[in-house]
Amino acid sequence: DFEAALGGIGKRALDLYDQVNTALAAAPTFTTVYPAAADTQSSLGAQLQMVAKLISVSSQLGAKRQVFFVSTGRFDTHDGLATLHPTLMTNLADALRAFYDTTVELGVSNQVTTFTCSDFGRALTANNDGTDHGWGSMHFVLGGAVKGKKYYGINPTLANNGPDDIGQGRLIPTMSVDQYGATLASWFGVANSDLPTILPNINNYAGSPLGINVGFV
Repeated sequence: DFEAALGGIGKRALDLYDQVNTALAAAPTFTTVYPAAADTQSSLGAQLQMVAKLISVSSQLGAKRQVFFVSTGRFDTHDGLATLHPTLMTNLADALRAFYDTTVELGVSNQVTTFTCSDFGRALTANNDGTDHGWGSMHFVLGGAVKGKKYYGINPTLANNGPDDIGQGRLIPTMSVDQYGATLASWFGVANSDLPTILPNINNYAGSPLGINVGFV
């Protein structure tokens, strides 16, 4: 019945908690220094450090292929863009660099791919001292398996009313989130025949210049 099911879920959660705590107690001490989590902007480093610890004890946890979610905020920069954005990017860069260096330290950099995602970009037009919501945006992908030091897609013309401005400073994307996701899913082991199951619109891009698999990893 429902009561028994709820009790079972609670017991499994407590058992998993004990399992993870026991495994983490044996996690190695990293030489890589992470940025201090002094505020919500720099807490990304603390989150990624915990992910690195979980990766280091993955064999004890029986994890084979795992997806970890971390988050950072304040990029909805309607105000204070000129002063806030450099700090946000510095915190992001420092946290990602520390995490990548830890995967190298653990010898798993080729097995760990880190990528960013967001539900919207920013417009080019000013909104007081910030910008409004936009369409196209940039994303970062890093890891030992990544074919890095490259720009994938078409670099937009950053100009109001320019050729890539659909109106009100909103940039037209040149790569869809479906292509972005399909490339990552393929690296993760998803067969081409299964891609439409998780990305129902992916076949719409079969004839695009970038193709279904963009090839950055």
